[in-house]
Amino acid sequence: MRNYDLTPLYRSAIGFDRLARMAENAAANNGNAGYPPYNIELLGDNQYRITMAVAGFAMDELEITSEGEKLLVKGTKAEQQTERQYLYQGIAERGFERTFQLADYVTVAGAHLENGLLNIDLVREIPEAMKPRKIEIGSGKVLEAEQQSE
Repeated sequence: MRNYDLTPLYRSAIGFDRLARMAENAAANNGNAGYPPYNIELLGDNQYRITMAVAGFAMDELEITSEGEKLLVKGTKAEQQTERQYLYQGIAERGFERTFQLADYVTVAGAHLENGLLNIDLVREIPEAMKPRKIEIGSGKVLEAEQQSE
């Protein structure tokens, strides 16, 4: 995999350093890339769902942490009391950590485990101050009258 030098972006773009760091982290984050498998769905304009296949994990072996703009999903398998002798082992029984970078104003709405699938619902809640608003157009005479009264 190629490593791209994003230094020119830092020199000429103000405020995009966070975006460049995200791109660098995504390029460098290859470890455990396929486990566990997951889907990211768009449910609505501002609603998303991450579905992870976590077969074999109990609810108390899974942990979801949201801190700032990072979502961490961690699975820790408990030690088995009895030794098993497998003829074939195709089900992974290893722990995992999967990190997702969340966009601004995306928060976790809830999570549930059903049939070996962990569903994490996300919603983007844009603050009223950040939403588009319509600006009424007035005449220049109103502004002139206000300036004269001052």
